[in-house]
Amino acid sequence: HVQLVESGGKTVQTGGSLRLSCQASGYHHSAYCLAWFRRRLGLARVGVAGIGTGGVSRVADSVKGRFTISHDNAKNTLYLQMNSLKPEDTAMYYCAAAFLLPTRYARSWYMQSDYPYWGQGTQVTVSS
Repeated sequence: HVQLVESGGKTVQTGGSLRLSCQASGYHHSAYCLAWFRRRLGLARVGVAGIGTGGVSRVADSVKGRFTISHDNAKNTLYLQMNSLKPEDTAMYYCAAAFLLPTRYARSWYMQSDYPYWGQGTQVTVSS
C-alpha cells in the first residue's frame, strides 16, 4: 500500500530557507501525481505545489517564486524547497499522492479531495 513519510520541518527565522522531504513507497512514481499541502492554524488545508506524472509542476500563487517542488525518481522522494520564508508560511505541511489523469491534474492538482494518500505531516514554524 502507498506510504508517505514527511520530514524536514522545524523552526526557522523569517527570510530563511528549508527543504521538506517526503519518502514515498508502495507505488510506481511514474503513475502518480504528488503534491504538498499545508494547514495553517484555524484554516483549511490548501495546496502549495504539485508535480504531475510528466514532471509538470504547479505552484500556488501565494508561494510562487519562493517555493519549488521536485521529485527524485531514484529515491522516490518528493521535495519542497522553501526560500524567503515568512511567518504566514507557518503551518503543518503534508505530502499527498493520487492517480490522476493529466487533464485532471492540470485542472485540480490543488484539490485535497482528489488525493487518497497522505503523510502524517511535518510542522514548519517561521519566527518573526
